[in-house]
Amino acid sequence: MTSAVPQSTHNQFGDLPEWDLSDLYPGVGSEELKADLAFLEAETRAFEADYKSKLESLAGSDGLVAAVRRYEKLDEVFGRLGSFAYLNYAQNTADPDRAKFLGDTQDKLTAFSTRTLFFALEINRIADDVLDAAFGRSADLAHYRPWFTELRKSRPYQLEDRVEELFHDKYVTGHAAWNRLFDETMASLKFEVDGETLGLEQTLNLLSDKDEAKRASAFKALSKTLSDNKRLFVHITNVMAKDKEISDRWRGYEDVADSRHLANSVEREVVEALEKAVREAYPRLSHRYYQMKAKWFGKDQLDPWDRNAPLPTSDDRIFDWETAKTTVLDAYGRFSPRLAEIAQPFFDSGWIDAPVKPNKAPGAFAHPTVTTAHPYLMLNYMGRTRDVMTLAHELGHGVHQRLAASQGELMAPTPLTLAETASVFGEMLTFRAILDQTSDPRQRFALIASKIEDMLNTVVRQISFYTFERKVHLARREGELRAEELDRFWMEISRESLGPGIRLPEEYGSLWTYVGHFIHAPFYVYAYAFGDCLVNSLFAQYEKSSEGFAERYFEMLSAGGSKHHSELLAPFGLDARDPQFWSLGLSMIERLIDELEQTQP
Repeated sequence: MTSAVPQSTHNQFGDLPEWDLSDLYPGVGSEELKADLAFLEAETRAFEADYKSKLESLAGSDGLVAAVRRYEKLDEVFGRLGSFAYLNYAQNTADPDRAKFLGDTQDKLTAFSTRTLFFALEINRIADDVLDAAFGRSADLAHYRPWFTELRKSRPYQLEDRVEELFHDKYVTGHAAWNRLFDETMASLKFEVDGETLGLEQTLNLLSDKDEAKRASAFKALSKTLSDNKRLFVHITNVMAKDKEISDRWRGYEDVADSRHLANSVEREVVEALEKAVREAYPRLSHRYYQMKAKWFGKDQLDPWDRNAPLPTSDDRIFDWETAKTTVLDAYGRFSPRLAEIAQPFFDSGWIDAPVKPNKAPGAFAHPTVTTAHPYLMLNYMGRTRDVMTLAHELGHGVHQRLAASQGELMAPTPLTLAETASVFGEMLTFRAILDQTSDPRQRFALIASKIEDMLNTVVRQISFYTFERKVHLARREGELRAEELDRFWMEISRESLGPGIRLPEEYGSLWTYVGHFIHAPFYVYAYAFGDCLVNSLFAQYEKSSEGFAERYFEMLSAGGSKHHSELLAPFGLDARDPQFWSLGLSMIERLIDELEQTQP
């Protein structure tokens, strides 16, 4: 299933890289993998025997830091095995052997980790003054203070140990199982477009084709297949929303999104301010832009398949892989040679899986794996300008994850609100580089329009997704939701966010079904808008004065999850708690729309 050397697939884009997962394990039956499973079997038992019911007494000695270090090592091995099993599966979700290996691995990891569940629970029972005194006595323990701080924020929502164990054990047959069903179903769907059978990624790609007939056919195929399978997606959505409601109720979360805010280390009022600012800006941003675009297309209203359609003057060239790579690395290098240097190994070492393949997981992502290895990027590369931007985006995540690895396994993970910073910043660098190389006024116009659309998709669409999720989860508290209700929520919120410039037919109501974030990570979506507005503000600071900016930027990324967003943004003179912060980020999109309106050819 895996190879010890990087692979590549040759097609019209050149040699596209595929993953070499051997940096994690040589293969599913390798001795190294078996040894790590044996290590977890033995070490989790020993860890439980050595520390369960003893942590408070250890807080007065060096024993607690030794326990934390052993826990961190266990976390690393858990992460390595789990990452390998998932990445191996993502390459071909229809392969029964890969699916079985993933399921079996998850079962084992859940069983092993149940033995260590007590650790976080007992730490949260240690009195504040006792723990503070321990930090004062031990610099080694104080190193982990940010991890303790984040962990202890969950204290009000912590349950009795046996209930926590039950929640943990049932994850495999609950959340993980429904996620897998969704992923496998979505990967297996087929869409009939003009007599050709396509997968989801290829069909979505046609929605940005220059040929309106192709776009219309793709939209109709997309809505038909999703509608035909809607019964299953409605059921999955109801189950997952109810599962979350049960967990939230037991834990005592007040708001449907509070658990996500806690995980993101962001205050509810900050997210509410973001949602309010973006929704109030809809008329100035998306409504205005799509009405302008309708005029460019000679229509009173855009059809839904026109929303992401390229302009007639757009640059429709296909970027082969080598050109895409050079474009992104050069853009990174212009900002800082160090940024390009950190990014380079992704292209040379089998860290990217780029080609579109049957049954491969859809979309794109950067998986951090573990700090003792490196991230892996998944793409479904089809050579468009947007695919180059996606490469820049996921590579930004990868760079961020490599820099944060210095914090160690427990403090490297970055809250989602800041995890999008490097990715969106990388996109912006690449966009500016491509724009600078484009001299044709009509192509420049089309490039700026494309960037605006990407920003609208990142900010306006993602906040509308967040609003949709809130409606769904609040309504699910009152009872099971029918397909008609979910479709109605989707249509109402889509009309609010997209505005009068786009006609939304009844078939559009099914398109909520393929948004994987609704299933995989409820309320994840606002992180994209947070990240985009944050980067717009950061980029404005960079354009005003680049001196010392790169150094502060690398320090921010290297901090991983060891600092709160307020600490990380302070060196740039930014504060996400200030309502004007969001206005600053949104104003960049508005200025680009102004520029288009004044220079349209």
